[in-house]
Amino acid sequence: MADLFAADPPPRPGTAGTRAPLAERLRPRSLGEVVGQDHLTGPDGAIGRMVAAGTLASLILWGPPGTGKTTIARLLADAVGMRFVGISAVFAGVADLKKLFAEARAAARNGHRTLLFVDEIHRFNRSQQDGFLPFVEDGTVVLVGATTENPSFELNAALLSRAQVLIVRRLDAAALATLLERAEAAEGRPLPLTPDAREALIASADGDGRFLLNQAETLFSIAVDAPLAPAGLRDLLHRRVAVYDKDRDGHYNLISALHKSLRGSDPDAALYYLARMLTAGEEPLYVLRRLVRFASEDVGLADSDALAVTLAAKEAYDFLGSPEGELAIAHACLYLATAPKSNAAYIAQKAAWRSATDTGSLPPPAHILNAPTKLMKQVGYGKGYAYDHDTAEGFSGADYWPDGMAPETFYTPTDRGHEKRIAERLAWWAGLRGERST
Repeated sequence: MADLFAADPPPRPGTAGTRAPLAERLRPRSLGEVVGQDHLTGPDGAIGRMVAAGTLASLILWGPPGTGKTTIARLLADAVGMRFVGISAVFAGVADLKKLFAEARAAARNGHRTLLFVDEIHRFNRSQQDGFLPFVEDGTVVLVGATTENPSFELNAALLSRAQVLIVRRLDAAALATLLERAEAAEGRPLPLTPDAREALIASADGDGRFLLNQAETLFSIAVDAPLAPAGLRDLLHRRVAVYDKDRDGHYNLISALHKSLRGSDPDAALYYLARMLTAGEEPLYVLRRLVRFASEDVGLADSDALAVTLAAKEAYDFLGSPEGELAIAHACLYLATAPKSNAAYIAQKAAWRSATDTGSLPPPAHILNAPTKLMKQVGYGKGYAYDHDTAEGFSGADYWPDGMAPETFYTPTDRGHEKRIAERLAWWAGLRGERST
């Protein structure tokens, strides 16, 4: 599978007498022709330095689809004079790998080193990934793996320790525009688009060079009387579906971005990430669960209505369904983003849980225990209990902590939102407690 391409490469095997796809015809012939990855392939980039030195370490190329991972691996082998072998983890099994390693060892005896490119390397299971280790360590192969998933989660630590992870970036508008110019040069004619439609075509690719060239090939194949405007382009072509796997890295990146935008009180950014998730097919109830959690973790008692609003949004979504119910989710999102923030409840919960674990089974003091039987009263249950409502202030100031345990402070309200009033009330009670203890 090709990723990024340059104009007029030599004919490829198997394409004689046929017209190869545009993307295949525009495959780069050198690393210098790869667009959008100068941070890697340029003179100061990791790959550029390796090629200049004539040595190559094992690599993991991590980046979204259509950004040049496969092409870079092919050109790397050419640049350092290595034998290139490529497989896909989707189709290859243990028998295929054994055969490849045996061939690589035979080639090494004849003085030919092998670059083994593994596309979708994250699809190999842990045991299969471990199978690469001895052949990478003894130099039988230089491994170059490509993945769209976060290597930290998808690849073995042992394999990662033997390979350098390089990030292949999503193609920006300038890189995509360069690809369109190469396509037009190869075809000998411009795309039938107005300037606005050309920008819309680039935006529709969402950073995927292969997708863009496939769209351009479709446009070259049709006959139009006048250049297409954005509306005409939209009717003819489909926009690329956003990259979003609900159990993969993109999912966690977007929910993290949503959470931090809410915490940072940026309603527009929060609404944007909410839209990114829902339009990509995320389960709305998953988003609502995260919003409910946020209401307690990051808003807390600064605005206790935040929890009620998010729970009401869940009920509204259950009642209305999609798409009408998504407005309630947006309502809750905006409420949380604009609410005063406090993590005091979250901090208090963590501290209380740690204290409960540390102190074990200390019993509460006898004076706050119920005494439903005569025996319990005789042993002191409930003796000396001060009923708070009998006091003028509705506050007795009694000690409620287990015997032998000093009072601790878990909850410290902020001076934001409703918590400012809570802090004042707690300070007043603390003053009364101090007076009564003396």
